[in-house]
Amino acid sequence: MEENAPSGRRSGWKQDPAAVQADILRAATEEFARNGLDGARISDIAERTRTTKRMIFYYFQDKQTLYRRVLEEAYRKIRAEEAELNLGALPPLQALRRLVEFTFDHHRRSEPFIRLVMIENIHAARHLRDSDLIARVNDSAIERIRDICTRGQATGEIRPDITPLELHWMISALCFFNVSNRPTFGTNFGDELFTEQAQARLRERVADMVVAAARA
Repeated sequence: MEENAPSGRRSGWKQDPAAVQADILRAATEEFARNGLDGARISDIAERTRTTKRMIFYYFQDKQTLYRRVLEEAYRKIRAEEAELNLGALPPLQALRRLVEFTFDHHRRSEPFIRLVMIENIHAARHLRDSDLIARVNDSAIERIRDICTRGQATGEIRPDITPLELHWMISALCFFNVSNRPTFGTNFGDELFTEQAQARLRERVADMVVAAARA
């Protein structure tokens, strides 16, 4: 049987429902990233919040919907942070390098995001396909690189035969692997690439590789 909310919790919910939903999404992100969609429990999410299972279901209907909202928020945040880079104010190749550096840093500090993407791949991206919001926010990632390419190709700095999608693939592959495969890579080959000094060097090398691939 679902527990009743203490009066203090219920009062807080009435006063600031947006904050309650944000608190639920924060706790749900941790739970889904740790245990996956199938292993996550709504009761465990409720224990990490200032609300109850009843309120979680009130806002998010069911676990599948909550999981999709967690994915949407994760992608919304990274695209919002990309927008704040103001890449249009930088020369094309410098803008591309800045985007690579940002992505490398973001993924290193955002392991829950990496784990969520890994989990969604296990589910064959079923929940991503169900979300119109994720499709819209991820379009901005390609458009941002398209602007860099258009400006760079106009000045002759960026090769004409490379596409924004190819560049996005390269950036994602190199930066994602650094976090997603650290446990297996480290076990097989040691942790020497995961010291702060080695990571700073890899960050520079990854940016060099992407810029070199794009340079005319």
